[in-house]
Parts: sequence; structure tokens; C-alpha cells
Amino acid sequence: MKHIFKNTTLFISLLLMMSFVGLNKEPISDFKLKNVDGKNVSLSDYKDAKGFIIIFTCNHCPFAKLYPPRFNALNEKYEKLGVPLIAISSTDTIQYEEDTFVEMVKKAGQEKFNFPYLYDAEQKVAKNFNAQKTPHAFVIWKENNQWLVKYNGAIDDNGMKPEQVKTQFVANAVDALLANEKVKVTDTKSIGCQIYYRNK
Repeated sequence: MKHIFKNTTLFISLLLMMSFVGLNKEPISDFKLKNVDGKNVSLSDYKDAKGFIIIFTCNHCPFAKLYPPRFNALNEKYEKLGVPLIAISSTDTIQYEEDTFVEMVKKAGQEKFNFPYLYDAEQKVAKNFNAQKTPHAFVIWKENNQWLVKYNGAIDDNGMKPEQVKTQFVANAVDALLANEKVKVTDTKSIGCQIYYRNK
């Protein structure tokens, strides 16, 4: 009986942490945020980028902690194809001291991040994307000099066990766009810790 209750509680907790956000039809505004190397980074810095993989993540979230190796792998594969990965932390550091900029620098070093890890101190960029969870992935693509969201949601279909991933949502979206094809799955449910907005 205790075993059943424990599993039910875990299932309910997972449901509460799931978020589904429809595809944002509005263009994404460029931004300039501080990277863990101390330099500011913006989309306009990447003159030859066809698109970006933008992932809202953080240090403290158990789900986010499962993904750094996969972040590195995505950037390793797609940066050279004109689709770099940028990670952004927009978590309220008043609630989570583990997500301060100093701790972000440590995390990037420990995990050997091969991509920018930006600090969204005022949470403006997360609001622009309507990011809800950590991790929450977006694939944006350049069309008519505007950045449009082509995919929004989970990175793949198995956060706990990467070796058992069957569908790589982000990679599939990028592959389709690079092939000038339509993205088949544009929205999925992101699973992770809620991003609490201070002034929402």
C-alpha cells in the first residue's frame, strides 16, 4: 500500500511540474545578457546563424541537472551547422541561492559547458519567450530578418534515462529546418521546475 501511494504521489508531482505552452507566433526580440565568462552575448553576435537552440535552465532543478551532457552534445553537433545552443538562467535567485551568477560560473566550469550560459537577472528574456520550466527548450529560426519560434517544449522524451530516449524533439526540429522541411512536432510539454516570475 505504501509503495502504491509513493508511486501515485510521484506521478502527481510530475503532472504538476509539466507545462504546455503553445507556439509563440510573435517574433523573438534580440537580447543582450551576461555570459559566465563576463562578456555580454546577443543573437546579433552570431552573424551567420540560421537559427538557435535556446534553453532556459538553472543550477538547482533536479530535472535540469540531468541535461548538461546533452546540451553539450547538441551544441557540438549543430553549432558548426549554423545553429548554436544558448542556455539562459532566469530563476529567481532570492528563492534559490544556488542560481546566482557566481554559482552559474562554477556550474559551467564543472560541467565543461561548450556554449554560453547567460544570466537573465531581470527575467525579461524568459518573459519574451514565455518560458515556464527548467529546462524549457526553444528552436528559433531566421525568416525575413526576424527570429521566429519553430519549436517549444521538452528537449527529448526521457529526462531520467538518456540511453532510452526515443524521440529527440529539439534535434528533430533543427534537422527539419536545416533540410528546409516543416517541423512535424512544434509543441510538447516541458517537464521541470517552475520559473517563478517576480513581477508577473
